Amino acid sequence: MNLRHWLLMTLLGGLVGCATTTPLEPRELVYATPYDETFREAVDLMVEQGYVVRHADLSLGRAEASLARWPGYRLQLEVNEEVSGSRVSVSALRGNQPLPPYLLDPWLVALQNKLGVAP
Repeated sequence: MNLRHWLLMTLLGGLVGCATTTPLEPRELVYATPYDETFREAVDLMVEQGYVVRHADLSLGRAEASLARWPGYRLQLEVNEEVSGSRVSVSALRGNQPLPPYLLDPWLVALQNKLGVAP
C-alpha cells in the first residue's frame, strides 16, 4: 500500500467516525393536564427561556427550538396524550452532542410549575 492510498483511507475512516453520533435519550414525565394545554405551555416555556422555536405542530405534538448561545443548544419536545393527562418527552443537544437526560430534569420541573401541578 503506498503512502497516498494510506492517507486517503485514514481520511475516509476519520470522516466516517465523525458522522457517528450518540442517539438522543429523552427524559419523560407524565402530567395530569390536557394534551393541548401541556403542549402550549411547554412551547411557551421554551420561548421564556430564550429558545427560538423553529418548528411546532400541535397535531403531531412535536416542537423543536434552538438557543443561539455558544455552543448552541437544541431542545426536541414530544407530547403524547395519556389516559390520565399527557406524557412529555424532551431531549437536547449541545452542539452536535446529546445532553445527558438527567440535565433535563430542571426543565421538566419548570414545566410542572408552569402547569400548576407541582407537588
